[in-house]
Amino acid sequence: MKMGYLCFLLAGILASAGCDSAYYGVMEKFGHHKRDILVDRVRDAQEAQKDAKEQFQSALDQFQTVLGVPEGDLDTKYRTLNTELERSQDRASTVKDRIAKVEDVSEALFEEWNKELSQYSDARLRASSQQKLDLTRRRYDQYITAMKRAESRLDPVLTVFSDQVLYLKHNLNAQAIGSLQNELVSVEADVSALVRDMEASISEADTFIKALAEEPGE
Repeated sequence: MKMGYLCFLLAGILASAGCDSAYYGVMEKFGHHKRDILVDRVRDAQEAQKDAKEQFQSALDQFQTVLGVPEGDLDTKYRTLNTELERSQDRASTVKDRIAKVEDVSEALFEEWNKELSQYSDARLRASSQQKLDLTRRRYDQYITAMKRAESRLDPVLTVFSDQVLYLKHNLNAQAIGSLQNELVSVEADVSALVRDMEASISEADTFIKALAEEPGE
């Protein structure tokens, strides 16, 4: 077994175990620096948000469909809605996990970058690096703010979905449908706000990745 493969395997084990500092060290030995890892994780978070946006839209579509079906089909629709809820919960969990990973590597990158400023003997180069660090931080702050705003929408929407699915489970009748109809406008507004913030965050991810690509070295 080649040494390179073993090291990448070790890096994967360290990452799954949460030993991020050791993971970064192994990856850097193979030319994968924190900046590269940050770009990868931003892309991963972006994809997770795209998946979550589509899933929450699908769940809303199913929620709307329930209101128009005959009472005899409610049990089937309940099971469909419950599946959509579980998928939405899974997508939301993935988004939160990806955001946490972005935050972890960004903190490590900025801490390292800031420490290395003192290693410059050339004041001009140090000032230039400081300027680039400050600019990258500002762009990152814009990105993470958008992503956190979208993340904050997840749990409230999931709570509404969960309540409605639970209520439908124990009230498979016309009265339950009437209750769901009363909530529909609110649910639609919540999901629309979530989708809007997700799209803004996805767009900010593209902007931030582009900005990182423009910045040379740490």
